[in-house]
Amino acid sequence: MSATGAVWRNWGRTESVRPARVERPATTGAVQRAVEAAARTGMRLKPVGAGHSFTGIAVAPGVQLDLTDLSGIIDVDVARQRVTFAAGTRLHQLPRLLAPYGLGLTNMGDIDRQSISGATSTGTHGTGGRFGGIATQIRALTLVTASGELLRISETENSELLGAAALGLGALGVVVDVTLQLVPAFALQAVERPEPLEDVLEQYLDRSHSADHFEFYWFPHTATALTKTNTRLPADAPLHPLGRFSRFVDDEVIANGAYRVLCALGTAFPGTVPATARLAERFSGNRDFTDAAPSVFVTNRSVRFREMEYALPREAVPSAMREVRELIDRNDWKVSFPLEVRSAAADDLWMSTASGRDSGYIAVHRYYREDQRPYFSAVEAIMRAHDGRPHWGKMHGLDAAELATMYPRFDDFVALRDRLDPTGMFANPYLDRVLGVAPGRPSPGGAQSLHRSR
Repeated sequence: MSATGAVWRNWGRTESVRPARVERPATTGAVQRAVEAAARTGMRLKPVGAGHSFTGIAVAPGVQLDLTDLSGIIDVDVARQRVTFAAGTRLHQLPRLLAPYGLGLTNMGDIDRQSISGATSTGTHGTGGRFGGIATQIRALTLVTASGELLRISETENSELLGAAALGLGALGVVVDVTLQLVPAFALQAVERPEPLEDVLEQYLDRSHSADHFEFYWFPHTATALTKTNTRLPADAPLHPLGRFSRFVDDEVIANGAYRVLCALGTAFPGTVPATARLAERFSGNRDFTDAAPSVFVTNRSVRFREMEYALPREAVPSAMREVRELIDRNDWKVSFPLEVRSAAADDLWMSTASGRDSGYIAVHRYYREDQRPYFSAVEAIMRAHDGRPHWGKMHGLDAAELATMYPRFDDFVALRDRLDPTGMFANPYLDRVLGVAPGRPSPGGAQSLHRSR
């Protein structure tokens, strides 16, 4: 099925495009036919999932491949606890799909609107010093290459490519299915406490190491961090979930409804932001509950924002956070959104932000109606000084020359991209910037870029 003329926008409203054609394949064969048709006409093609990347990584310069209908479970290996999903399956669908098998993801982030292929291709992660991002759970996947052929990559087929393709940035081909290594479903005990920020920074390394899942938020203009510590429990552990009314008040009325009003007020009257932050500090969670893991990991986020996140060597996080705090104070910036600090284990994926090192993550945000550029640019300089790597799906200002110095296998990845996609069919302006221009690429055709916010 194809259509033309509609404007596509990502969730954060940082990117927009009017594709010449939109294809909505429901099968692998339909994806192959779409790729072959684009090749015949010299058009570039990009798959798109839920549009939750803040960068232009999914902007389609010609043919937009909407994978929404390529969804669901394809195969289950109960003995090995492995499940193969169609690429367009949304993360929020997984608990229902996996319930009959008693399985779940090893770890999750706090947003579950993404497609499984979009989340893994951009390096989506949760928190937990002993756990990697979602892409580290991939044991096999299938790509449709620029020639329209199927390339199966697994531990036994083309295994040398698995470290590249599991987190492939959409640059190697169209992912049509992924096989994940899952774990038995489990519960989480969640403890949320406001604590002095300086104490949390002092304890960050120890708590990231000792807790199953530890993270914290800090609202600028306050001295308090909201800590979140989740402890893994068996699935049959007694559950003590938040009451429906309590969750509604905390997560919808306060965290989304009231906060949206306060952010809008802060945009119009920046001087109100510090008072708003202190109000948020007063109402920060002080909760202890136990529920099925997905219900604890995930939080509904309906207030639109823009985000930049950097992965640092974990030991650098406390110093970098102190420098960001000093930066905000020195410039008297009125920042209404909190900073989020998480952790992840080292992995061996070529383009993972945690490749080769235990990592800590610092994410900064701004309300989507505010100008994020001065703040993000200054924070980025701090992150780079601490050997940081930017998240591929979140805003940053780096290019291929700079990124090549951060990843030992960067040149290998680009060489593989050039081999699998010699004409740059799957390229777009963002990938041209972060990977360099593929040789032999045809000139862009059939797309009108409407807006790009760096």
